[in-house]
Amino acid sequence: MARIEFQSQLDTLEASLQEQGDVVLRAVRGAMDALERADIELCDEVIRFDDEIDTRYHRIEKMVEEVLAQQSPVATDLRLVLAILHDSIHLERVGDQSVTIAKLTKLSHGLERHHDLAEGLQEMGDRAEEMVRVALDSFAERDVTRARSLVELDELIDRTNRRVVDQVLSAGSAENQEWGMRMIVVARCIERIGDNAVDIGEQTAFVVTGEFHEFSDASH
Repeated sequence: MARIEFQSQLDTLEASLQEQGDVVLRAVRGAMDALERADIELCDEVIRFDDEIDTRYHRIEKMVEEVLAQQSPVATDLRLVLAILHDSIHLERVGDQSVTIAKLTKLSHGLERHHDLAEGLQEMGDRAEEMVRVALDSFAERDVTRARSLVELDELIDRTNRRVVDQVLSAGSAENQEWGMRMIVVARCIERIGDNAVDIGEQTAFVVTGEFHEFSDASH
């Protein structure tokens, strides 16, 4: 009976993590849509998402504390509980990065936009959203191979980020460059979303193999 109850707690923890992930993905998509459409109301909605994401993170943190105190899990179960906590932290950070994108979009409202630069940011955002989805799915499925595929997706984001910076530095008008300088920070936030997705992928490998190793190419 004790094992059944413990497994139920683990299942609830995993479900809570995926639910947090769903809210975070809404925040990422909302932030990128707000940027594309210069939608101030949507920016405010994304900013409000942060409270829900934080609440879900603190709820998972409390559940983890209770499991560790009541059950004293070892081996595979302990790895899973710790990985869920780490993943929840990374998701909370993705939420913060989405909020920063929304705030910068609000601050940039009315400034002259650079079309090619905007397209590059949307490309980065699409890939970052895909990475978070892949990270969450690979964790749920304990699929290490799919988790490792995040490294290649991350490199694509990094390349686009470098292109965005080059475009800003070569911008013509001062107003165009002002928007572009703010977009460099947006691009950095998107890049960090990708990095957090890779971190979640590393936790998947930790749960499955019992050893923690960074996916080394992700630092390039």
